Parts: sequence; structure tokens; C-alpha cells
Amino acid sequence: MGRVTTRHRVVRLDGRHPEGTTAVDTLAVEEPLEIRLGATSYATTMRTPGHDLELAHGFLSAEGVIAGPEDVVSARYCTGTVEDEETGLARNTYNVLQIALADSVPPPRAGRTTVTSSACGICGTDAIEALRRDSRFDLRADRTSVAAGTVLGLPDELRRAQRAFSSTGATHAAALFGSDGGLLVAREDIGRHNAVDKVVGWAMLSGRRPATGCVLMVSGRIGFELAQKSVLAGIPVLAGISAPTALAVRTADETGLTLAGFVRGDRMSIYANSERILRGRH
Repeated sequence: MGRVTTRHRVVRLDGRHPEGTTAVDTLAVEEPLEIRLGATSYATTMRTPGHDLELAHGFLSAEGVIAGPEDVVSARYCTGTVEDEETGLARNTYNVLQIALADSVPPPRAGRTTVTSSACGICGTDAIEALRRDSRFDLRADRTSVAAGTVLGLPDELRRAQRAFSSTGATHAAALFGSDGGLLVAREDIGRHNAVDKVVGWAMLSGRRPATGCVLMVSGRIGFELAQKSVLAGIPVLAGISAPTALAVRTADETGLTLAGFVRGDRMSIYANSERILRGRH
């Protein structure tokens, strides 16, 4: 498996050393992951290596290809096309993941045949209606409640789980918490959507979907796709350190998702379905 971080020699300039000094910096690794369905390439996304099976499950779930882990018969890394300098043979790059779907899974629509960022997706006024139609879980039936103080404490808990970010400053993170603030899983990636896909994939593979009674905390802004992934995973509360987009708020409002942004210090803004977050002394 590829490394999450790598070291690189740099020249640093500052007021005390205008001539420059050499140092070694830690960088976040970014490599492509090709997801193949059978022998056909479905998508290639740039990601931080690691937890690729979770990423694939979360991604294919958001794409509507699979509904649960039972739809995946097998998953294996394929030998890459990189030639080993010593042997001259192709070696495994761990950047190609071949998924075999169950016979009962309908053939997926045409995949993304080009390299995409983790922020790709289809947004628009029809997307919310499609999401309501395709979602297997009714968030409005989820009676989860969480104390405001618990939500306000999640950014610090998420930050403590960001080991790669501590070394590189270059990765996003997402984490799933219980309503009591207990950390269930945290994942990092150079793509914020990839980080969420890894968390959703973990939940699927761990039998935690729908993620009733859980809060998804993300390290950046909240766009439509993060709201979409939360709804499809049955996560009732989505919170982020930065702002949501207008379409994310509308999506949350119309699907029953509680959405909180600017969760920092002792403040936050609740944009949709605020009744789940208990204010006052709890």
C-alpha cells in the first residue's frame, strides 16, 4: 500500500535567513485510484492511499451503483503497469481496484472515464428530487437529538484524529460520532469528498447504515455532494467547520437532514432541521 505522507527537501526563506536554509518537509501523498467494475473502468479519482475499499463502497453507494455490501462479491487490487526497475516486471501499484458486483445488481450507467477530482458530481434543481427518490432511508423518522455543547466539541475531536494533517497541513478529514460525542471512525484524504466516502464505506461495511443517531463532522465547507452522501447513508446530522452552500441547505431542509455550519469555538449556525440540536443546558 502506498504511503500517506512522504518527505521532500525544501529551501526555506525567512527574515533571519534571507539567503535560504535547507530543510526536509512532510507532504501528503496524492495518487490516482481507478475503480473497475468487472473488466470495465468506471471511475478514476485522486486520493490519499489507504482505506480504498471503504472509499470504493462509499463512492459507489453515492453513485447509486450499490445499495449495500451484499452488492459487492469481491474486491481486489490489480497489478499496475509500472515496471519494476530491478526485475523489469509490472508491479502492483495498489492504484487499481477491481470490483465484482453481484448478479442481482443492475448494470450501472456509463462511468466517469476521465480522472476526476473528488468534488465532481451532478448538481442542480433536479438533484434534490432524484435524491428523495433514490434514498433508502427516511431521515425525518430519525428522532436523534444531540446537545449543542457536544456538537461544539466535535471540531477539537476531529482535529485530534487528523494525524496526516498534523504532519502535512494538506489533508481534509471527516468523522462519524455518536450522539454522545464518542468517536466512531475518522478518515483523512486530500479530497474532502473522498474522506466522507471512506467514512460512509466504513459504516456500510460495519453494519452501521443507516447511521441512526450519528453526527458526521467535516473539516471544510459543506456542498451539495456532502449533504447528498449524508442523506444516502442515513446520517441525521451533518456539521462542518466552514460554510454550507445554498444547495446543500436546500437539500438538508427538504430531506430532513440537520445541517450546522461554522462550528467553531462556542458558536455555530444551524441551517436546517434545528430541532435535533438541543440548546441551553444539556
